[in-house]
Amino acid sequence: MDIDKLSEKEREELLSRLSAEKKLKEAAKRKNYQKMRNRFIASTEKRIRKYVKEGMALKKWLHDEADTFYNAMKGYGELKRDEQLGFTVGNDNFRIQVKGNRVKRFDERADIAEKRLIDYLNRWIQSKGEGERNPVYKLAMSLLQRNEAGDLDYKSVSRLYELEQDFNDTEYTSIMQLFRESNIVEGTVVRFYFEEKDEMNRWKRIEPSFNQM
Repeated sequence: MDIDKLSEKEREELLSRLSAEKKLKEAAKRKNYQKMRNRFIASTEKRIRKYVKEGMALKKWLHDEADTFYNAMKGYGELKRDEQLGFTVGNDNFRIQVKGNRVKRFDERADIAEKRLIDYLNRWIQSKGEGERNPVYKLAMSLLQRNEAGDLDYKSVSRLYELEQDFNDTEYTSIMQLFRESNIVEGTVVRFYFEEKDEMNRWKRIEPSFNQM
């Protein structure tokens, strides 16, 4: 088609037809994209929900089996101590590690101990005349930082106990005692770890999470 030979009206009709065809192609492209998008979301959701459901069932089964085996070990005298929370068992190529940790937190008495400690540290640093650059002061204050949930960290507060000899003061010891009294155990968290021998005969962890596979 020689566009130069077309009349003005024919050119307008051609332009209108080409514009309409372009819109149809764009609409079809958009429709195909939306269809692909919806299919990807739906199929992924279906598989993920199945994966999570099977994972939860596996977790429950594993907890039940581990509890049964733990009690058998206890009755057989295989535990090193009565309060032992976890165990490791395996064969030449596969190993299961069950680790239990007690969940600890602080009750309202820790808030009182925290305020007393901050007041104590401020008085202590003033008496030193060194300012807030004192490394022991900076360490003690940093260990009082709370997490995103607004809770004191058990391990950080435990490190404050180690500073008793550095301060060597009855008031500091009294505050640490209040922290100890405020510490309570809420329950136990059990985690499972799996390992296998690799081609070099070394133990290598198996990661159930597909992001680690």
